[in-house]
Amino acid sequence: MEVETQSTVRLRKKLSKDRERDRHEDNGANATEQQQSITTKDDVPEREEVVWGKTPGGEVFRVPTTHDVLTLFDPRYPKSHIDLLNLGLLGFQIVLYFVLPRFAAKVFFLIYFAFWRGAYDVGLGWVLTKQSKKKWIVKEMKRLGWLDKDRRPAVRDWIRKQLAGKMGKDYSFDELPLEYNTWLLFRQAVDIILLNDFVAYCMFAFTCFRVPEGLSTAAHIMRWIGGIALIAFNLWVKTEAHHVVKDYGWYWGDVFFQRGALVFDGVFELAPHPMYSVGYAGYYGLSLISGSYPVLFASIAGHAAQFGFLVWFENPHIERTYGQRKLLAARTPVFPAATPKASAQDLTQADLTHQRISPSLYSNMAADLSTPSVTEGESATETDGPPTEFEDESETENESASQVVTMTHRKLRQTSSSSFASHIGAFDEPRKNRSPESQHDLFNRYFRKDAILLHNIDLLRAVDFQLVLFISYVLVSVFLPSLSPKASLALYCAHALAWCLFHSFGLGLLLRAQGERKFLVRHFLKHYHYPRGDNGKGALYEAFSNWKSIYNMSMCMTYASFIGLAWKTYSIPNDWTVGNELLRHTLGAMLIVVHIWTMLEQYEVLGMFGWFFGDFFMEQFSAQLEYTGIYRYLNNPEIMSGAAFFGLALISGSKLVFTLAVIRHLSQLWFLSKVEHPHMRKLYGDSLRSDAGFVKVIKKVARKNARILETRAGRHAPEIKRVAREMKGTFDKVYVETAEAVEEFLAKSRPKISEVVQDTKVLLQQSRERLVISRVASDLSQFDKSRYHVTVMPSSLEGSQRFHLGEPIKVKWQAPSNHSRRDWIGIYRVGANVSSQVTKISSLGMWVPVHDEEWDGDFPLNLDQSQRTDDHSEEGEAVFQAGKLPWRTGRYEIRYHHDGKYNVMSLAGPIEIFVDKPSTMDFPSVRSSLARIVTLCLDSDPSLVPLSCKPASEGNETETLGRDPDDFRFWSERQAKRISVAIQQAFGVELTPEVVIADANLSGLANRILISRDLFSD
Repeated sequence: MEVETQSTVRLRKKLSKDRERDRHEDNGANATEQQQSITTKDDVPEREEVVWGKTPGGEVFRVPTTHDVLTLFDPRYPKSHIDLLNLGLLGFQIVLYFVLPRFAAKVFFLIYFAFWRGAYDVGLGWVLTKQSKKKWIVKEMKRLGWLDKDRRPAVRDWIRKQLAGKMGKDYSFDELPLEYNTWLLFRQAVDIILLNDFVAYCMFAFTCFRVPEGLSTAAHIMRWIGGIALIAFNLWVKTEAHHVVKDYGWYWGDVFFQRGALVFDGVFELAPHPMYSVGYAGYYGLSLISGSYPVLFASIAGHAAQFGFLVWFENPHIERTYGQRKLLAARTPVFPAATPKASAQDLTQADLTHQRISPSLYSNMAADLSTPSVTEGESATETDGPPTEFEDESETENESASQVVTMTHRKLRQTSSSSFASHIGAFDEPRKNRSPESQHDLFNRYFRKDAILLHNIDLLRAVDFQLVLFISYVLVSVFLPSLSPKASLALYCAHALAWCLFHSFGLGLLLRAQGERKFLVRHFLKHYHYPRGDNGKGALYEAFSNWKSIYNMSMCMTYASFIGLAWKTYSIPNDWTVGNELLRHTLGAMLIVVHIWTMLEQYEVLGMFGWFFGDFFMEQFSAQLEYTGIYRYLNNPEIMSGAAFFGLALISGSKLVFTLAVIRHLSQLWFLSKVEHPHMRKLYGDSLRSDAGFVKVIKKVARKNARILETRAGRHAPEIKRVAREMKGTFDKVYVETAEAVEEFLAKSRPKISEVVQDTKVLLQQSRERLVISRVASDLSQFDKSRYHVTVMPSSLEGSQRFHLGEPIKVKWQAPSNHSRRDWIGIYRVGANVSSQVTKISSLGMWVPVHDEEWDGDFPLNLDQSQRTDDHSEEGEAVFQAGKLPWRTGRYEIRYHHDGKYNVMSLAGPIEIFVDKPSTMDFPSVRSSLARIVTLCLDSDPSLVPLSCKPASEGNETETLGRDPDDFRFWSERQAKRISVAIQQAFGVELTPEVVIADANLSGLANRILISRDLFSD
C-alpha cells in the first residue's frame, strides 16, 4: 500500500495513558499463548516481535508472517493458481512487445496501461472506500459464502490452498478470522493490478523510445544519467516505504483489521506523501530516457490519477480511522485562568505582563487541535455504525461574527459631519465580569472574513470592491486586442456609460434599500462579528464607512471616464476664429466653472454628513431643516452640478458626448425623484418646502406679467383666461387620470405579483426536490400492501403530532416477514408528491433505512435476500434525527418505501414541525426560546449544549470552572447552519453560520436578536 505521509504525524503521537494500559492488558492476556507458540529460528527472526491484530468485532489474533510481492519471481516459493495467472499476464505483455508492430504496440500498450491504471486508482479506490466505510468486501465474502465450509466447501478449500502456499509455518487458515483471510485474498488481486500496471507502463515507454535530434552528446549523457538517477531514487523510495509500513500498510490492511506497531519514519520524513509524490519519480526518469512526449504526458496523467486516489480514498480513510473531531467555538483561554485564591492585584499584574501575544499563537493552537491522535502499537477497535452527517466534512473553524446593532438612518443636509464621531461607540470594548478571554474570541476579533485571493470577497466592502475592480482593469488591459479607432471610441463610450448608470441607478437602488429596510447595516450585521456590548455601532460604522468609500470612488470614476471620452473625441482647432470654435470653448468652460461652484456650495451647506447621505444611516441627529447657501435659491442644486458634462460636450463638439450628458442628466433626475425625495418626505413630511427662492421669483414674475397681459387684452381677456384654465385643467386631468390608472394597475397587479412570487418559490422548492428518475419495483404483486403500516409516535415534548424544530421523530413500522430488507422510510413536505403510490421527488437526505446493515450510504447493498415466509409480521422502530430531520417548519408526511425503490407501501401523517416563538420580545423570553432551539440543533449533545441548559445534577466542578454557562460548541458548521435557520424562522433575524459560531453564547445571541429587531423595526 502506498500510505500517505499526512498520517505519519498522526500515527507517531505518543500513547495516551488509557490506551497504553489497554495495550499492556492485551499483551498480558496473551502472554501464555505467546509462550506456548512453537517457533524456530528458520521461521521467525531471533529478535522479531509478536504482532497482534484485532478485528472490528473485537477478536484478537496473532498476525502471521507475510512475504512481499517479489517472492512471485522467486522459484524457491510455491506458486498458486493466482500467481500463475499473474505471471501469465506479465509474460503476455512481453510477448506482445516483441510481436506487434511498433505503431500497433504503442496504441495497445497505451490503452492497456490506462486500463490497469484505472483498475488501480478507480477500481481499488472504490472498493477500498466501501470496505473502509461499511466493510463491504467482508460482507460480500459472507454473502457469497466463499469461506464458509458448509455453504461452499470446494471454493473454501481452493482459497485455503492458494493462501497457505504463500504463507509461513505460523499461518493457520482455520484459526484466523474471516477478515484476515479476506485481506490475504484481496492482496492477491492487488498484486495482479500493481504488477500489470507497472509492466504495461514500461512496455509503452519502450515502444515509444527514440533518440531526440538536435541535442549534443553531453545533453544525451545528462539525459540518461538523470533518468537512471530518478529511476534509482524511485526504487529506493518504494523499498524504504515497504520497509517502514510492511505488508500491512502496503496492502491497506487497516481497512480490514487493526494491528499494532504503526510507526512511520525514514522515507516518510523525506517529503509529503512520498509514495504519491517523489515515489513516482521513475515515471519522469523513464520519460527522459525514452525521449518521448507521449510517455511524458502518460506519466503526468498516471501521476495525477494517483493523487486522485490519495484525495478521494486515502485521506478520507485516514481521517475515519485515525482522525479526531475538533470542537468549533471551544473557548480555550489565551492564558490559564487564575485560581479562586488569586487576588485581583495578581490578575492585573499578569495581564500587564502578557500584553503582547505572538501572531502565530492562534495558528499553532489550531494546528495542534486539528492533528488527529493515534497510539503507537495500538490495536484499535472500529465503530461500525451508520454514517453521520459529519462524515467527510471539513470541520475547520470559520471566521465568524457576533454583533449587536443600534438604530440609524437619516440624511440631514444641514448638520455638520463632525458630530458623527460622537455616534461611534467603543468598537473593541473589553468584556467585563466574564471568564478570561479565549483563543476563539481573540481570533474572531482580529479576523473577520478577510479576503484571501478572491475567497471571502464581499462587494459591499470598499476594499474588496476596489480589488475586484483593479483586477478587472488589469485583465482587460492585458487581454484586450488591438481595436480600430471606432471600436476604441465605442469602448470608451461604454465605459463612461457603465459608470454613469452604476453611480445613479446602482448606488441609488442600494441607498434606497438602506433607507427603506437598512439593507447595508443588515448585511454587515448578518455576515460579520462584532464584540459584545457593541450595541450595533460597529455594523453601522462599517456600513457607512464602506458606503462613503464606494460612493466617492464611483463619483470619481464617473468624472474620469466622461473626461476620457471627451478627450478621445476632442481635436484642437487649427483656427480659433473660424466658425463657433471659440464660442463653444468659452461656453463649455463657463458651464464647467458653474459645475465646480455648485458642488463647492453644496458641500459648504451639507458638510460631510449630507454629502454622503448620512441621514439614510443615522437618526441621532436633530431633524432640523435650514435653507441656507445655495439651498436658499434651489431645492435641488444637484441638477446644476451636471453642467460640466454639457460643457465637455460643447468643448468636444461630439454628439456622442452630448448624448451621454443627456443620459447622465436623466439618470440624476431619476435618483432625485425615486431615492432622495421619497426619503426626505419620509423624514421631514410637511416641513419640506414646495418651492425654492428661484422658483418663487419666477412664479411671481409670471403672475405679474399675466395681470399686465390681462389688462392689455381688454375684452379678449376672459376668453384667454378660459383657454388657459381649460389647458391647465386638461393637463391636471391627464396627470390625475394617469396617476389613478397607474395606482389602479399596481393595486390589481399586486395580488397577481404576489401569486407569481409564491408560485416561483414553490417551483424553486420543487426543483430542489425534483428527482429525474424514480426507480420502481416490478415485483409488488408478491407483497400485500395492506400489511405494511407506519405510525408516528407522539412528540416527547408536546405529546402530540407536533414536533419542535430539531426534535427527533420516532416512527414505528410493521411489515410482513418476507418484506425486502432494503425498505426505507422518508419524510416529505405535504403536497410535494402528487401521487400516494410512487414518490416522485428526492428526500434530500431525510430518510432512514429499515435495516441499516443493508445500505452503504445512499446505495443498497446486494446482500443475500434469503427467502422467508410471510406468515408472520415483522416490526421495528426508526428515528429521524440530526441531519435526517427537515429544518424548515411546515407540515410533513412519512412514506414507507419498498426495496430501495420509490414504491410507497404505507403513509403516515401529516405531522407539524414548528419553532418556539416567544410571546413577548424581551430578553428572558428570547433567551428561553433560544435555549430550546440551540439544545435541539446541537442534538442535545451534553458536550456541546450550554451548561445553563443542563440539569444541575449533570454539571461538574471541573467543567464549570472558568466557563461561561451560556457558552456552547459545535462539532461541525452544519450545526451552526441549523441554528441560523431556526433563528430566522423564530425571530425573523438573519445571521450567517459564521456569526453564530463566533458568538456561541446564549445571552450574546439573545442580545443580538433583540437589538437587530429593534434596529429594523423602523
